[in-house]
Amino acid sequence: MNTTGDFDFFSVSDADRLRAAAHAKFAAAEAIHIPDIAADTPLRPVNHVAVIGAGTMGVGISMSLANIGIPVTLIETSTEALDRGMQRARDNYATTVKRGKLSQEEMNQRLAQITGSVQMMDAKDADLVIEAVFEDMALKQSIFRQLDALCKPGSILASNTSGLDVDQIAAVTQRPQDVVGAHFFSPAHVMRLLEVVRCAHTAPDVIATLMALGHRMGKIAVLARIYPGFIGNALFRNYTREAHFLVEDGALPHEVDATLTKFGYAMGIFAVHDMAGNDVGYQTRKAQMATRPTDRRWNDLIMKLCDLGRLGQKSGQGWYRYEAGDRTPLRDPAIEQFITDESARMGLPRRTMTEVEIIKRCLYGMINEGAKLLAQGIALRPSDIDITYLTGYGFPAQHGGPMFIADRIGLAHVLADIERLHAEYGFWWQPAPLLQQLVREGKSFADLQA
Repeated sequence: MNTTGDFDFFSVSDADRLRAAAHAKFAAAEAIHIPDIAADTPLRPVNHVAVIGAGTMGVGISMSLANIGIPVTLIETSTEALDRGMQRARDNYATTVKRGKLSQEEMNQRLAQITGSVQMMDAKDADLVIEAVFEDMALKQSIFRQLDALCKPGSILASNTSGLDVDQIAAVTQRPQDVVGAHFFSPAHVMRLLEVVRCAHTAPDVIATLMALGHRMGKIAVLARIYPGFIGNALFRNYTREAHFLVEDGALPHEVDATLTKFGYAMGIFAVHDMAGNDVGYQTRKAQMATRPTDRRWNDLIMKLCDLGRLGQKSGQGWYRYEAGDRTPLRDPAIEQFITDESARMGLPRRTMTEVEIIKRCLYGMINEGAKLLAQGIALRPSDIDITYLTGYGFPAQHGGPMFIADRIGLAHVLADIERLHAEYGFWWQPAPLLQQLVREGKSFADLQA
């Protein structure tokens, strides 16, 4: 643990790398243990699964199940959408064959496990149904009303939502004990993280079954309670928000990204935005603007980029510009001038940001949010937050996860900076009471593992 406050964020000793790797291994093994659910809890059978929605996520989930020999019925509303989904599955498998990681025979066997349908009725005999439509509460509730009426008793009804309140989905059914969140990460047949979201009434054997199924699929299953964004996206929200505020306050996108990659990320956040598309979530954010609280700062610059048509790689310009046929992000004087002008319009004096300040603002917001999740029981243990971030969000492996590195930095130093940032920037930096308590008691996040 650092006791001097001069932590080096950009170099990691071999010994620290080994400790981080050991922690990650421990965290992965620990995540499956749920304190109030016995290890020998009988599991519900999962011999047939129905997946609702044949988009990128639904196809990836179907492939993950087919890969372990579980028959899947993939259900869409139209033949055209279903055909696109089945073709996506074929293309994904064909790519794996081309890379020499799968034989043609194995590809055929796995594809044979996936049956397409445009009839919701074909979910009636499934042991598990996973809804994988887009993030619209009314749509998801409509689907669960249908499933409640159709599915056999004891069937598990799971929603692949990245942050909606699954209790509201369970509430429209007569079997809330069978409803659970199953947040897969895209592409689901590749990404190793599965957040299993426990609702107010979810039966223990449903949780145990989903956790075990995740393990069978070769994934790290982490239990979360209901909270906006659950574990992963709750922290990610803080990470992205501060990165955007940094740009408004004086940094430029390439400076933030360069610092994040120096810290160990494979890509900086603005390059990630451009790759995913800056318009992801645009409509939802636009709709929320009218009713969101006015007592805090919001990061709307990405919305303005979309309004300018700067959607990222797909439009040839976003936070960066891109040459035709090349995904290399290039600095764009036009967007840098636009950012500078926006800062002036908002009355924000721009100043030079050091690499250390950039990392602290991106990292400490996640640590502070993690402490809030632990205090509320959203995450069971600090290592669950760490493995979520290492597995699903590309957190640099050599640092062991946000809570692990917080202990290395020293919680007193982290809290002192959070209090400084709170004094300067207000609402979003309100120190987590648990973090304050740990510092008062001279304890670390590791002390909470038991």
